[in-house]
Amino acid sequence: MIGKFCIVRSINAGVFAGTLTEENGQTVILENAIRIWYWEGAASLSQLAMEGTSQPTKCKFPCAVDSVKLFEVIEIIPCREAAETNIKAVPTWEC
Repeated sequence: MIGKFCIVRSINAGVFAGTLTEENGQTVILENAIRIWYWEGAASLSQLAMEGTSQPTKCKFPCAVDSVKLFEVIEIIPCREAAETNIKAVPTWEC
């Protein structure tokens, strides 16, 4: 999955979407990573990875960071191209 846009769920840091650049056991590095803080319009992370969200204005995705190193990763789901485009198009959430 290296080089693919993926949704990654970790035990303590939560869920991120980004390009997987490194994987070593339960530790990964994502580039251009978006924290998936809250979403609507998809029943699960699996559906989000396959279809994106049908409610982009109701999602809370803060700005992307250049990279993030995640520990204790328990799930990596590669995204379909349309879902990647959809996730990246969600307006940046600002409180």
